[in-house]
Amino acid sequence: MAGTTAIALTPEISAISALIARWRSDPDSTYQSWFLWPERIKNFRSIRRGIQQVIADIKADTFGVAYRGSSLETVVKSIAEQRQIFKGADHPFLWKPKLRIPDIYENRQNQLVFGNFLDTCMCCNTEAHLLSAVHKLDRQLIKGLGPAAANLMYFLHPTIMPPFNTAIVNGYNALTGAKVKLGSWSEYLAMRDGILRIVDEHRALLSNDLGAIGGLLFDIGQGRYAPPPFGEDSIRRTEWRSDLARVRDLSAKEKKASEDARESDRTHTEIQGWLRDLGRALGFDVWIAANDHSRAYLSGKLADQCLDRLPNSVAGGGDAVALIDVIWFNADGIPAAAFEVEHTTSIYSGIVRLLDLAQGSDVGSAVPLFLVAPDNREKEVREQLHRPAFRTSATALHLRYLPYGELEKHRESIARFGNGLKPIQAIAKDL
Repeated sequence: MAGTTAIALTPEISAISALIARWRSDPDSTYQSWFLWPERIKNFRSIRRGIQQVIADIKADTFGVAYRGSSLETVVKSIAEQRQIFKGADHPFLWKPKLRIPDIYENRQNQLVFGNFLDTCMCCNTEAHLLSAVHKLDRQLIKGLGPAAANLMYFLHPTIMPPFNTAIVNGYNALTGAKVKLGSWSEYLAMRDGILRIVDEHRALLSNDLGAIGGLLFDIGQGRYAPPPFGEDSIRRTEWRSDLARVRDLSAKEKKASEDARESDRTHTEIQGWLRDLGRALGFDVWIAANDHSRAYLSGKLADQCLDRLPNSVAGGGDAVALIDVIWFNADGIPAAAFEVEHTTSIYSGIVRLLDLAQGSDVGSAVPLFLVAPDNREKEVREQLHRPAFRTSATALHLRYLPYGELEKHRESIARFGNGLKPIQAIAKDL
């Protein structure tokens, strides 16, 4: 077609295409275990809200002088909990007093600069503005505050700023032959340019969400996939293609982690199914999180015989409300109860979505809210609810903790003999 320029399939591009295709189909790759993971999408909203809290705390001078207990710890931990790719993402932000890094805790001026950087990233949505914000931050020469902060930017602008960690850098260097170094914003931006070129060359295989190529580079950097050899060495290329076809088995530890992740999804879906069936038995209409509608459950889908659209009564809550795991509605379309199931994922993210429902609609403040989690996570639930960012709201809105054990023990009798919400409120814990 006139006006279009085709990209020539050089041996390198063709080989990388084969690698990407194999990576996408591998059930143990980050593409399958993280990029397509439904919980990943849910995290964007909660992390964005967490960054807003960091900005507000810095402006109000209530941020504190340490990482522990700060709003920054809350939001960075919610990133690090996505262990498939972000394990250790909190390490660069830990306050190391002997080294005085990162110098955003006890230096008020640096803290304000960091807050302004985050505020700019929140407000702008163009590449030029984001790059300008990075350059401005870099000029301040804040000790210890390097491109690890790009992970915060990724969750604000996933199509513009790629994620960043050591494995991703190693993967990029292995794939391209570059020599990108850690700790420098200029090195990160140079790598970003190269990443965008790779995405453009393989547009049919890579999403414009840069988390996809971030996952590919992470897997290469972790040694899960060998990059294609450079140049025209046909023997090495043949050997590499043979390796690619079978892909080295993950270590026993990695396989166990992958199995645990799949088991986590199964259990999460199972708990949603319990709440779905219990709600319907009690006479409520049931909403299942929008991104979980097609999940397999028993002999059908999780959203079978549930609402296919949210009632108008909660329209003010925004997209986050549609991602709440389970909502029970009265016949008039008014929410009767909302449940967030947090099997292994961030308690923080679930709280944010429930508060979005409660604060984003006229009827939300009267809706009973439940965090549903394993019995051994009660301490973690209490700690999150007692954070300054949540303490007042959680108390005013009567957010409760519903342990798996109590739900499993009583759900059948409640379904058979229960009436309304009193039985659920009776087995939940008011924290």
